[in-house]
Amino acid sequence: MDLNTIRKDTAGCADKIFLNSAGGSLMTEIVVKTMTDYIFLEQQHGAYGAAERTAGRLGLFYTEAARLINTQPDNIAFAVSSTDAYAKALSSIEFQDGDCIITTNDDYISNQMAFFSLQKKRGVKLIRMKNLSDHELDLEDLEHLIKKYHPKLVAVTHIPTNSGLIQNVEGVGKICRQYDVLYLVDAYQSIGQLVVNVEKIGCDFLTTTGRKFMRGPRGTGFLYVSDRVLERNMAPVFLDMAGAEWTEFDDYKLLKTAKRFEHWETSISSLLGFTEALKYANGIGLQNIENYNRKLAESLRAGLHNKGFTILDQGNNLCNIVTFCAPDGNIENIYKILKENNVYFSVSNKSNALIDFTLKNLDRAIRLSPHYFNTADEIESVIKMLEY
Repeated sequence: MDLNTIRKDTAGCADKIFLNSAGGSLMTEIVVKTMTDYIFLEQQHGAYGAAERTAGRLGLFYTEAARLINTQPDNIAFAVSSTDAYAKALSSIEFQDGDCIITTNDDYISNQMAFFSLQKKRGVKLIRMKNLSDHELDLEDLEHLIKKYHPKLVAVTHIPTNSGLIQNVEGVGKICRQYDVLYLVDAYQSIGQLVVNVEKIGCDFLTTTGRKFMRGPRGTGFLYVSDRVLERNMAPVFLDMAGAEWTEFDDYKLLKTAKRFEHWETSISSLLGFTEALKYANGIGLQNIENYNRKLAESLRAGLHNKGFTILDQGNNLCNIVTFCAPDGNIENIYKILKENNVYFSVSNKSNALIDFTLKNLDRAIRLSPHYFNTADEIESVIKMLEY
């Protein structure tokens, strides 16, 4: 991993300390150039003409996305966001009154909203598994809940947006396979910052976005769909000509691949840009990225802890999302110093992590999320500038 080359490829990191890849990361030059070149092509030839001239390049997206998570191109569908992919996955499951979804206390707000909607409109019951004293998922409780409620779906967020916890998605997957339960993983914060292997996870669906650690454009993402989902002819409620063939006056035939979860109208410039982001990450290697990111996060947490800040990330396996506050829970002075020194960061609010922050007795936290284009010197500079 050549850090100097990576930083030269990342124009946005030259004039600031950018520690907000968990929100929306910095695109490389090749991503931006690919997108703008395509926009100019549309300017000259129109949408259809430009699409015809680039049709041969579109398949590379599926190849690179599949390579990233250890699957096949036919198991990948392009999406405009992780939430878009998540909604399409949920809509392919025929929920009925009394069905059950098991999830965790750390799920993403948009996923929770989707579950609440299913509760109100379909009578679906929502159950949350317990956490152990070390904040890891209680897999014995999960198995007990599966035996008791016979859920239609188990849904877990790999890395919550509000902390650095890496959930044991592989352990959950083993139990779901044992009891033949559909399993949905939201990997919107893990894809791009660490190795994600769907074969090891054993999930039926996996969703992600392009704008975070993948360093792709906003308005992109993808959905992984397992072979058994495809073989069961599961598909989203609302199809269009991208996902099915109109075969009779009142009937259609589904595509055999995960493309049945796509819609025909999409931003091709964004898809091509996301493809370049996938190629870039695959070229470096996710194991190399994960190893480097782990060092950055460990250095950042240790430095903040030594300064007396309260580190809020709990669990045995932590990633490079670092959340913290002053010992009294205050973040105002931290916020002010980071802003004054041109450090890019996010604030995690209780409204987006209601259960987790209520249990932690918090309203807000500072979230720093370094990535592989950051340097050890930048981490040290941030530690030195902060006082509470």
